[in-house]
Amino acid sequence: MRRAYIIWRSFQDRFLQYVAALLLLGPTLLALLEVVRRYVFGQSFSWQQDAVTYGILSGVFLFFAITQSRDLHLRVSLVPSLLAQGGETGRLVARLLAIFSAILGLVFCAYLVWRGIPVAERMVERNRMTESLVLPLWPFFITFLAGMGMMAVSFLFQAYAGVLVLLGRESEWPQIASEGDGEPIL
Repeated sequence: MRRAYIIWRSFQDRFLQYVAALLLLGPTLLALLEVVRRYVFGQSFSWQQDAVTYGILSGVFLFFAITQSRDLHLRVSLVPSLLAQGGETGRLVARLLAIFSAILGLVFCAYLVWRGIPVAERMVERNRMTESLVLPLWPFFITFLAGMGMMAVSFLFQAYAGVLVLLGRESEWPQIASEGDGEPIL
């Protein structure tokens, strides 16, 4: 599992973050181009708004797993922080809560993917289009499902790392520093 986690983080750091960044940068540049085309030349592509909206959303969807792995996502941490200050019992409860949260996130993301696959198949079969009727909608939906699936993988690794900490075997887990709060995600 340790090796799988190192491969997973390497995939995120060396490939996925750049794909997500391109999916954020490309549509942003297209939006800027369209501002110039619209206000300087009085012309605009009919599909531009759809491409910008769904392109940026696709980049965000792919970045979900990265933010989860690096502990950079939004979260309510008041209760775990207070519990962790409450001695050994409080730290134990906070760790159990973190493991439960990771498992709950894993189940939620897996459920979305499981229920979304038939929807994606119907989108392809029916050739669903964006509002402009120029771009197919299914690639964006499949990107959403891929993002949720990859986020589920991140939750799985976090739950496993949390169990190792509970068992006192955290030294078996790679200590990849989190960019979130400077602590390893365990």
